[in-house]
Amino acid sequence: MNYLDDLNANQKKAVLHKIGPCLVIAGAGSGKTRVLTYRIAHLIKEGTDPFSILALTFTNKAAKEMKKRIEKIVGTDARSLWMGTFHSIFARILRSEGHKLGYPPNFVIYDTQDSKLLIKSIVKELNLDPKLYKENYVFNRISNAKNKLISPLEYKNNPILQEEDSASLKPMIGDIYKIYSKRCFKSQAMDFDDLLYNTNILFAEHIDTLNKYQQLFQHVLIDEFQDTNYCQYLITKRLASVSRNIFVVGDDAQSIYAFRGAEIRNILKFEDDFDELNIIKLEQNYRSTKNIVNAANSVIEKNKSKISKEVWTENEDGELISIKKSFSDNEEGKIVSNLIFEEKNRNQLTNSNFAVLYRTNSQSRSIEEALRRIGLKYKVFGGVSFYQRKEVKDLLAYLRFSINQNDEQSFRRIINYPRRGIGQTSVDKIITISNKENLSLWNVIERSSELLGPRIHNLLGPFRDLIISFSNFLNNNDAYTSASHIASNSGLLKELWDDRSVEGISRFENVQELLNSIKEFIDNEDNEDKRLENFLQEISLLTDLDKDLDKDEEFISLMTIHMAKGLEFPVVFIVGVEEDLFPSQMMISSREDLEEERRLFYVAITRAMKKLYLTYSSTRYRYGMLKDCERSRFIKEISPAYLDSETFNTNRSLVSNVLKEKKRNLSPINKLINNKNIITQSEINDLREGMRVRHQIFGIGIIKKIDLNSNQKKAIINFKDAGEKTLLLNFAKLEVIK
Repeated sequence: MNYLDDLNANQKKAVLHKIGPCLVIAGAGSGKTRVLTYRIAHLIKEGTDPFSILALTFTNKAAKEMKKRIEKIVGTDARSLWMGTFHSIFARILRSEGHKLGYPPNFVIYDTQDSKLLIKSIVKELNLDPKLYKENYVFNRISNAKNKLISPLEYKNNPILQEEDSASLKPMIGDIYKIYSKRCFKSQAMDFDDLLYNTNILFAEHIDTLNKYQQLFQHVLIDEFQDTNYCQYLITKRLASVSRNIFVVGDDAQSIYAFRGAEIRNILKFEDDFDELNIIKLEQNYRSTKNIVNAANSVIEKNKSKISKEVWTENEDGELISIKKSFSDNEEGKIVSNLIFEEKNRNQLTNSNFAVLYRTNSQSRSIEEALRRIGLKYKVFGGVSFYQRKEVKDLLAYLRFSINQNDEQSFRRIINYPRRGIGQTSVDKIITISNKENLSLWNVIERSSELLGPRIHNLLGPFRDLIISFSNFLNNNDAYTSASHIASNSGLLKELWDDRSVEGISRFENVQELLNSIKEFIDNEDNEDKRLENFLQEISLLTDLDKDLDKDEEFISLMTIHMAKGLEFPVVFIVGVEEDLFPSQMMISSREDLEEERRLFYVAITRAMKKLYLTYSSTRYRYGMLKDCERSRFIKEISPAYLDSETFNTNRSLVSNVLKEKKRNLSPINKLINNKNIITQSEINDLREGMRVRHQIFGIGIIKKIDLNSNQKKAIINFKDAGEKTLLLNFAKLEVIK
């Protein structure tokens, strides 16, 4: 069957686009991946050399899946495509051309943790307050500067940036940025942002190199175009400026990564740079029911900065959207878990059919507890990545340092692990001399006799010989053989094996799993180069967006909405849809911020295929305090025609209890009496187990257990109607019933 027969009229129009710039506005669930895939396959079918096609994505997973689909249509020619993430493609170019900027082909790629540890070290060396100069804040500040192509020198000379840093009481950030850049360069390392920043510098300062790649790439295609930042767009615009064959696919309504530097103006103003632009809109949704699609439309139409489109579907009307109100976050968890249990039994669904989405990671706790209580299997996405675990990072550091002996962060991890008697003072001395004398770390180690004295020299001797032996071993062996040799001979495997605790066994198994992944890498026919440095580059370029959702494994998916982008589930719960939480209280100070939050809500709604639940709570513990909450404005923005109005109140006994309390307190005299009866802070210490108390929301209950010794005094109270609740006594406003 002809692959074009799978396409609707507008999809086919996009795939068959001839030459010149093309912007495909792809609404949620409209088949954008199919269009991009078939477009590339069609170019190859029409005679375009695959090697001259550059296709850029935001996840390695998306690139691999598209490449497989293309290969099914055109055969093995697809393997010659330049297809991958922005970072992986630009890293490939920099491996080849980076010597023009002073980098060797085997430069190290620092992940976020490596970068933050280096910043932490610099803050310490400058004797700055680590509580003020937190590595997260400084890292984000440097990252934002690089994404806007601001060099350390330009940062220091920019009065606006300097004023911002002074106002935040952090005037030394420019100095940290300068030192950080020098240290990375000296370590022959680039961080994630450098892969974009340095590619821009390469093309700006070496026109011959830019011309080479402009001639090579006759077609430039970009997925998720709305998520590109200034740096990414500038590179691709330069590359396509000769051929003018730039084909971008995206949806302005799903631009939700401004906090990572994404510029929505790239898609909104694309026509300004390519005035001969052909715009094609994909508006038919194949994913969701009519009610879900129409509800999403009714929300996003409130945004002013948008490209006009009307997403529609031929799918069934489906169920109305259910709104569930709870009186606490713990009750919200119970409601969600019970509804999942009911949906599974009523509609013969599996765990993998469900997703629970939230605005912040901290919201997963109450959901997890409730799911555990009724025995439903779940998986939380967005926790500590496998490659960020200490034991995995330790072995990776040995592997990296065996390739590049100037990598400061790897050196810090392995120099005294397993222990070889080299303390932190000696490590600091080595690094200080390296920086002061402008010598590489390895130079200092090689000259340790004259620079560090006989004691440290003798301690460093075995380490130096070990690394030299590892480095030589790499030259004649593949990634798996090399990694296994280093894991065994470094003493790392023995160190982990000797710890027979549950945690120790788990750490040993994690290292074995890392070795397994290296074996898979060399067994994969698509990986022609089996060297260790190629494996290290592949994993260093993994992002938190590379979600590994195994549909064959039975679990309920719990994740933030940002992580859910690109996914779909039959039944979706969006929890915590409350003012100040969603939209976030930090995102309502400007129209641009609020519109991004609304786009995030739109993304959340459009993950659902068949059924959507929205939940909110009237109280929620945030930052250790019980806060009153109100329903989000976003719920109010959904047209009532698509909402199940009968689902607003879920616990009738609690509702009636609250109404009774309100009636009892109608007169000003009663209110005054009740306020007097609420116990004061000093009276909290007089509370005892067995006492009867009244709560303004939960009604009358008996104190089952009380803890007055911790900083947060709390009690477990069994309420007659609301059941068992744990309350912080400083905020509970209890009234003792005598």
